Amino acid sequence: MQQIPLVCVPFAGAGASFFRPWGTLAGDGLKIVPLQPPGREWKLDEEPYRDAAQAATGLLPEVLDEIGDSGRVTLFGHSLGAVLAYELGHRLAATPGIEVVRLIVSGSPGPWSARPDRASGLADDDFLRRVEEFAGYSHEALANPEMRELVLPVLRADVEMHENYLPADDRPLPAPITAVRGRTDELVTTEQAEEWSKATSREFTLTEVDGGHMYLAQSAAPLLRLIADHVTRG
Repeated sequence: MQQIPLVCVPFAGAGASFFRPWGTLAGDGLKIVPLQPPGREWKLDEEPYRDAAQAATGLLPEVLDEIGDSGRVTLFGHSLGAVLAYELGHRLAATPGIEVVRLIVSGSPGPWSARPDRASGLADDDFLRRVEEFAGYSHEALANPEMRELVLPVLRADVEMHENYLPADDRPLPAPITAVRGRTDELVTTEQAEEWSKATSREFTLTEVDGGHMYLAQSAAPLLRLIADHVTRG
């Protein structure tokens, strides 16, 4: 069986290492490809993106290298990662010889829904408090003053990118979309997750799973089984 690359786009403040454990959980049909945007982990000295369209264009060559000769790819993104994966999906769909098998978006309203409350521009403590309210989750590194100084600039850049996001292309993506939402997610409603149905010209599926907004931090295995099932179906 030829594995289909599952390109995983990090959420705000996260890096490729979040998805490393997924490689042993994904089964035989998927090849986990964690993207590493600049400004974090081994790209710490690179300037982070602040614009989603620029980020997708900048990350595209890495994705194409990972796809190789297979020509087929599935994309996954959570929260900020969802809109970045959507932007990547449009660029990949426009690339000759590439088939976007499916886009899986998680913990995100549709791409045209702006967040009413903002964190950009707040002082550090207020900013981190607001981000924790948004995510219902706080990265353990933020409790360490030295690590906090390293993480804060890229988290600010990611939040700014997300809060200012507007889709670069209003045309529906010519690939199926699966939207995933935690049943107790207080940040994204069922109706908001259903907005992704307008972002595809193909099949749309909404699936709700146990957990809140950051359900994937506690239970990756059920999510990967769901993804594998939807990719096979696609």
